[in-house]
Amino acid sequence: MEKVASLRYGVIFKKAFCVPEIFSAFVSDFIGKEIRISKVETEKTFDPPVGRIDSRFDLYAEDEENRIIVDVQHVRHGDHYHRFLHYHCAALLEQAASSRDYSPGLEVFTIVVLTSGERHKKDVCVTDFDPKDMGGNPLGEIPHRIFYVCPKYVTDATPEPYREWLAAIHDTMDEEVDETRYRRAEIRDIFRHIRKDTISPRERAVMKDEYSFQRLFDEKYEKGVEKGIRKGRKEGQEEGRKEEQEKIAVRLLGMGTFSEDEISEVTGLSPDGIRKLGSGKEG
Repeated sequence: MEKVASLRYGVIFKKAFCVPEIFSAFVSDFIGKEIRISKVETEKTFDPPVGRIDSRFDLYAEDEENRIIVDVQHVRHGDHYHRFLHYHCAALLEQAASSRDYSPGLEVFTIVVLTSGERHKKDVCVTDFDPKDMGGNPLGEIPHRIFYVCPKYVTDATPEPYREWLAAIHDTMDEEVDETRYRRAEIRDIFRHIRKDTISPRERAVMKDEYSFQRLFDEKYEKGVEKGIRKGRKEGQEEGRKEEQEKIAVRLLGMGTFSEDEISEVTGLSPDGIRKLGSGKEG
């Protein structure tokens, strides 16, 4: 077994996947076409920014035909589908040279690696921009795609070549891997790049900051959930009490011997509420 740093940390993920050979193999297996790059940029931005948000990409590379974005996210943001759609569109719009030609010169592929999982619990999901006829047949006009991949949910049913990559990423979460389980040379290279004895003091410091931020986010999330549960329980109790009061009011109205004001005093419901219940009973 090999002791490794976890790929949940952005600094570690970038350390491994900024290697051109590893990046190229990973992306090629997902998009289904070979890419040839010599350099992977980290923390890439466009100058000037596209739109009102200065998009920043964890990993970014281009060859003669493709523009590739890979982002790793461990903190669970509820808006990540919209967030990375924006990033993807920024990478498309940045290529627009003039209003005479809206076709970008490079195909754009975005791969989002959600290392902590997400609410739908799917291993691989794809946003496909190609128009389709009413029978679901693609026209082959727009190749750009976004991949949302969650290593946490990889199973034997996950198709290759995705499965081995996702399994390898997830395998690092406990900081220990058995590299003999993996046939891809590039995956074994990942493990060598992130061995614990190769992590620099600066990388350890960044990991510590990322871990602290994650803990802070988790605490806020848990407090929010707990607050929501308490609020829901209180609202549920109040709703149940109101339903019981309404049942009593309907029974008293049915007896025909109590006035609306008297029923209001007994149940705590407003006279207007009593009248609405009476109208509903009559209907």
